[in-house]
Amino acid sequence: MTVRFRNDEAARVSGEAVGFSFGENWSKYLAGLNETKVASAEASLRRSFAGADFAGKRFIDVGSGSGLFSWCALRLGAASVLSIDADPNSVACAQRLRAARTPGSDWTVVRGSILERALVESLTPAPLVYSWGVLHHTGDLWRAVENTLALVAADGLCCLALYTAPNHVALEMACKRLYNRLPRALRPALVALYGARKLAGVALRGGNPIAHVRHYGQSSRGMSFWRDIEDWLGGLPCEFTAEDELRGFVEARGFAVVQVLPAAPGGCSEYLLRRKA
Repeated sequence: MTVRFRNDEAARVSGEAVGFSFGENWSKYLAGLNETKVASAEASLRRSFAGADFAGKRFIDVGSGSGLFSWCALRLGAASVLSIDADPNSVACAQRLRAARTPGSDWTVVRGSILERALVESLTPAPLVYSWGVLHHTGDLWRAVENTLALVAADGLCCLALYTAPNHVALEMACKRLYNRLPRALRPALVALYGARKLAGVALRGGNPIAHVRHYGQSSRGMSFWRDIEDWLGGLPCEFTAEDELRGFVEARGFAVVQVLPAAPGGCSEYLLRRKA
């Protein structure tokens, strides 16, 4: 049975109408998971943490989605992993992946929102904390960032990936709102139209759209082109930030920015932070 999910707290904070489940999209993604995508995801996780040693360390995955990167942390040697997600469909994805790939491992999957301070305070901070493309969808970005930082142990590392503003914010937000308000039967048409527009841009730049879709996962953390399109359109609430905003916020809370992997407009820029001992 598919569980419908609506982030009521996030929608209430932001005023957005949300009818999309990231977890349903992740379930479709897992159906096509292969070793090439897993290897790409693992390499990207290593890059996100600037080659830091995972061996014997605890890893917290905030907004774990499919659970793929939690699993990759175990593959890189993490001693234990905690996956947190507010969407019950995402929780089910991670649980399914854990049961299939790492039975008996020290991998805990819990349902909860990073906006819940009581949840954050109940957890032991970890040396490695990861939240990729999640916090800007909570409806309260800066509270979500602050609560995530609270999970980082002294001298620990935290990787955050947050949306930069797209070139045409009003147009992109209109597409997102339209997707969420459409009947479910009509949403695939909008996904197809939006994806075709993206692929037309690839062609105009001299690329091969078919090859772009086929090899997308090799250069995008093991992801899927069409799953990413649906993720973008469905992803409400949605906030954007810039490097100077993020840098000022985290430095005021005792963190140093040790690596920035900037993204093009509309993409997720990655920030690797270290909590000062």
